[in-house]
Amino acid sequence: MFRVTVFGVWLCLCVSLPAADEFPAQLPNTAPLTWDDDLADRMMDGLHRFVDRKIEHAVANRQQFWKRDTSSPEAHEKSIAPNRERLKKIIGTIDRRIAPQLEVYVPGEPIVVAQDANGRAMRARWSVFDGVTGEGLIVVPNGQPLATLILLPDAGQTPEDWVLKPDQHFVWALVAMRIQVVVPTLIDRSDEWSGSELVAFTNQPHREWIWRQAYHMGRHILGLEVQKVSALVDALRQKTPDQKIAVAGYGEGGLVAMLAAAIDTRLDGCLVSGCFGPHARPWEEPIYRHIWSFHREFGDAELATLIAPRPFVVEHSVGPQIDGPPAVRPGRRGGASLGKLETPHFDAVKAEFNRISTLIPKELAKCELTEWKSDGTTTNPFAVEATVAFFKLMGAEIRLAELPARTVPPSKFNPAERQRRQVLELERFIQRLVRESDHTRDKFFPVTALAQQAKTEAVKVPMDRVTSSEKFSESTAKFREYFRNEVLGKFDDPLLPFNTRSRKIYDREKWVGYDVVLDVFPDVFAWGVLLLPKDLKPGEKRPVVVCQHGRNGVPKVVIENDEKAYHDYAAKLAERGFIVFAPHNPYRGEDRYRFLSRKANCVKGSLFSFILAQHEQILNWLSSLPQVDPDRIAFYGLSYGGETAVRIPPLLLPGRKPNVAAESSSSPSPLAPQPSPLPGYCLSICSADFNDWARKICSTDARYSFMFTVEWEMPYFDMGSTFNYAEMVALLAPRPFMVERGHGDGVAPDEWVAYEYAKVRRLYDTLGLGDRTEIEFFDGLHEINGRGTFDFLHKHLKWPSPKN
Repeated sequence: MFRVTVFGVWLCLCVSLPAADEFPAQLPNTAPLTWDDDLADRMMDGLHRFVDRKIEHAVANRQQFWKRDTSSPEAHEKSIAPNRERLKKIIGTIDRRIAPQLEVYVPGEPIVVAQDANGRAMRARWSVFDGVTGEGLIVVPNGQPLATLILLPDAGQTPEDWVLKPDQHFVWALVAMRIQVVVPTLIDRSDEWSGSELVAFTNQPHREWIWRQAYHMGRHILGLEVQKVSALVDALRQKTPDQKIAVAGYGEGGLVAMLAAAIDTRLDGCLVSGCFGPHARPWEEPIYRHIWSFHREFGDAELATLIAPRPFVVEHSVGPQIDGPPAVRPGRRGGASLGKLETPHFDAVKAEFNRISTLIPKELAKCELTEWKSDGTTTNPFAVEATVAFFKLMGAEIRLAELPARTVPPSKFNPAERQRRQVLELERFIQRLVRESDHTRDKFFPVTALAQQAKTEAVKVPMDRVTSSEKFSESTAKFREYFRNEVLGKFDDPLLPFNTRSRKIYDREKWVGYDVVLDVFPDVFAWGVLLLPKDLKPGEKRPVVVCQHGRNGVPKVVIENDEKAYHDYAAKLAERGFIVFAPHNPYRGEDRYRFLSRKANCVKGSLFSFILAQHEQILNWLSSLPQVDPDRIAFYGLSYGGETAVRIPPLLLPGRKPNVAAESSSSPSPLAPQPSPLPGYCLSICSADFNDWARKICSTDARYSFMFTVEWEMPYFDMGSTFNYAEMVALLAPRPFMVERGHGDGVAPDEWVAYEYAKVRRLYDTLGLGDRTEIEFFDGLHEINGRGTFDFLHKHLKWPSPKN
């Protein structure tokens, strides 16, 4: 009570003595804010330190996700089934394959492309999904094969590099032992067809080009290639059901091989080279290896336990060396993500390999580690030691002998055209998912049906007890949790005491402004600028508008200098008598915040996991101020702030409370009296961002799409199949919601915006809340208009407009 009284006295002084020197240099009962560096940079540094600790602890904490029973191979297989299912989910191996069909593919050339006295090589293809095939080479021994090896090259290699080059003998040595070998084509790292003739071409490697659109739709380039391996197994098993089938791979192919063997238990063994290791900094690897939440549950050792007790042999060899994406060529757009691959030291590989024996007993782990040593006759990996070890574990002996002469007839076959087919097939497959995503989302989250059901249930009881909107909000609770946990990710660390620091930075005719910093988590703080109208009366409680900047902004851009997109809208709202808070969101610094999001993804978080916690603390603090009405705190954001407007307010319902009791008596007291339930945002306004988000992220035929820009952090795993903007607003309902849209805004065309908003309008009308949602189109660009939105704020925050 004492704190509130002191603050009220100070407000009296503010009203009666409005001279600039009468306003304190800091807010009452707060510590002085003495940091003189860039607060945005300081915030980013702290966020990176926080998530680095999360990642560091991930390996030690992985076993919480595993409930192993190693009493027998059968018991172990049953106990790890949930982990295998989660792995299938996060790499997107969820689509049903079509009927298996493996055929020799002859593109106007001789059937046999190479042969020796022991066998022959032919081009082959096999069905995967409707419109998607696998392609490569099949090398068949003379006579009935004893087994089949699926050999996956690195993404920088072609099947021909392993089969047709005269200095490569691995495949032909296996054929001499009557082992059939199939060498599929992987999507490569070139950028030849990364883009669209209708829009632009980029420098994204083909793997990133597919990753970006697939990831948002709940698929992954790695998972799609695993599906190609499994489709090949379908076809081979259909022909010879009892024959052993193993998988091997080098580099990127080795990673696909490990994932395939971990998921598809029909594969009888796995041999990999140039890929196994600790992967301690996965965010520094190429983005097409990036898997949502993978690092907190899986490492290469854990993958090995999903392969056990089947044979698994690791050969440490020099892997592919990747320094980054292709250089931007003239006439192309840049924007590819940074990422590199380096060969880990053998000691690091050995340490990761040795972890396998700490996870499962040796009798379950049929594993061996070898180190590649060239004998001078071959340059590809899989030396004699690894090959012999692998087939010995498989129950076969390899007897190496001198190979007969090999013939390779002249060919006009162009592997680049095969690569183009493979890229375009996957692109068309994913674009079909994008086009069908409305129906997919409606099956997952049937918004209209839930609204109709809520309306029906509400009339069964007296209307003074329950409303349609209350019923609807109850029905969306589980989707709100799913969105928070499975799409954005969350950090459950307890919020720290506020430890509020402040300093006065503005003193204008009608309002005064303070920098405010609040602790959130260790190394994580919230920062914003609080604008207080000078005509506040003692004991008065006013509404608050939280004004959120966009990409690369800081709080001052919404307050001063008439920035072209913002037009000082926060200052104008303060002049109208609203209390205003302009927080900093950490999407500033280009790749620094993008890599922050990538790091967080490793442990099932995202950029919005930090933003959510920061806004939770901001709301806690604002609602504790004696001049704030906690039931009237609104959100109004532009661009990335508009993106925030449909992600954060829907999730901020009554929840965690600040740990005020933990305040040290020696430190300055917070402004809060007793902690109260989080009030949440009572309404939200999305400016210069609202649109058909799945198309915005994934479309390859529209210039508006993030597929052609540097914003590689925008895809969120499986979001396109679960939540678009209409579904996110449904999580906000029945609270008021508004869209502000300039006709010339390059974020998306009006048609996309109107199409998506029509679903919002239908929902609110169905719930009988049509007066709680609006859209304002205006003749402008990517900017605040501040007319219809200001009226919307006055109306729903019940604050008199200057017009009245």
